Parts: sequence; structure tokens; C-alpha cells
Amino acid sequence: MSAPPLAAGWQARLQLGFERRGGDTILGRREHFGPLRVQKPLYPEGRAVCHVLLLHPPAGIAGGDELDIEAMVGEGAHALLTTPGAGKWYRSAGLSAAQRLRFDVGRGGALEWLPQETIVFDGAQAGMKTRIALAAEARFIGWDVLCLGRRASGERFESGSIRLETRVEREGRPLWLERGRLEGGSPLLESPAGLAGHSVSATLLAVGPVDAALLAACREILPTEAGARHGITVLPEVLLARYLGHSSEAARAWLTALWRLLRPALLGREVQTPRIWNT
Repeated sequence: MSAPPLAAGWQARLQLGFERRGGDTILGRREHFGPLRVQKPLYPEGRAVCHVLLLHPPAGIAGGDELDIEAMVGEGAHALLTTPGAGKWYRSAGLSAAQRLRFDVGRGGALEWLPQETIVFDGAQAGMKTRIALAAEARFIGWDVLCLGRRASGERFESGSIRLETRVEREGRPLWLERGRLEGGSPLLESPAGLAGHSVSATLLAVGPVDAALLAACREILPTEAGARHGITVLPEVLLARYLGHSSEAARAWLTALWRLLRPALLGREVQTPRIWNT
């Protein structure tokens, strides 16, 4: 007798639309299907910037799950999206899981995508795809912190697969394209040309005008984790920061320090840390 087919996972979609009305940014549209939600819009720094928490009640992504998240930020609007806790990709019995992010930012708008860390369990089959489409004069700051295995529990990423794809474009013109694949236990995880044995990798992308003084100030910020590696470079319209280490807390602290410099320079506002990060 053949084995029964593997059960399909959660299929979930979330669509958000932010609009500028007067001097306010409002969440004018929110549609969901499946286990993706948002809490009420929050305004910890006044009505000009709308903060939203993205909620995934299952608390983790398992084999067969597919999550689609779309956010459209209208002309002149400003939204900040974050998560209430770490994202988790669980070990799979065979099915792949996927998360697809699509962000569209209108002329003069701004979007900040600042999720908490993503933990990929040993044996996970994960696909993460992000596309950011910017209109003229739109700004974007976003990061991700990727943790391979559960180091505190002695777990390494020895099996499974992670497929990564990021595309940033302005008015259809590519600014940044990146694709990668990490196989559990592969030599690339230990290679100096790969992750060099580190279990935590982090990336920050900032799209907007970065001058030499701002770049120099960012490069003066050093990680607190001993032995961590970091680097910052500027491409046309894009600042890219990378981190390799073993501490997700130290990685986020470094990214946050960069954000404190970049936000006033690119978005014209001082940092207002989401309160959920302190819980």
C-alpha cells in the first residue's frame, strides 16, 4: 500500500494599502485570507507615520505553507511594518514552504520593513522571495536577520534548503537583484566565500541618497559581538550592509544603530523604536 499524500499546509494572504490624507498616513485597505492578520494601526510618533504589526497566529511556517504579503504605500504616505516576535521555519517532512513579499511605494512615499529575526530549523525547506517596487522619490529601509538552526539548543543547519530572492526596482529599473540557495550541511556554510561558519547572517537595504559623510558615519558603527564580520557599501541609490556572527541580538543591535543614522537622513524623522521590540 502506498503512503498517503502529505497534507497541504496553510495558504495565507495579506494585502495592505496605506494612504496619505492631509498630514496623516492611514491604513485604508486591509484584506486577509488564512492565518495572517494585522493589529490596529499604531501612531507612536504622530499621525504622519503608520506603524503596523504583522501577525501570523500559527507562530511558525511548516512544510506546505504559503504566505503572500503585499503592502502598497501611496504617494507621500509613510508606513513602518514589523513583527511581534521571531519568525520560525520548521523542519519539513518533504513539502516546501514559501513566503512572498511584495511592496509598492508611490511617489515620495516611504516604507520601513523591520521584522524581528527569522529562525530556520534544521530540515526546513524554505523559499523567501521579496520584491520592492519604488516610484520616483520613494524611500525604503528594510532588513532581515537569518538564523540557521537553533544554536542555543545545539542545533545546526545540517539538512534542508533555503532559497532566497530579493529584487529592488525604481520605476521598473532594477537597483538590486540577489538570488541565493543555502543547503543544510553544505561546504558553502563553512567556506570563507560563504557564511564562514557563522550561524547568523543579516542584511540591511536602504534606498535613497547616501553621501560620503553618511557612509563614513555608518562605517564607524562596530558590532558588539566578538568575532563578528560586517561590511557596508554604496551602489547607485542603494546602501547595503552585511553582518555575519552567531548572535541575533548583536546583529539586530548593529542594524538598529545603522537605522538610527539612516532614518533621519533618508526619511527626515528620528528613530521611534516599536514598543513590541521591548516585550
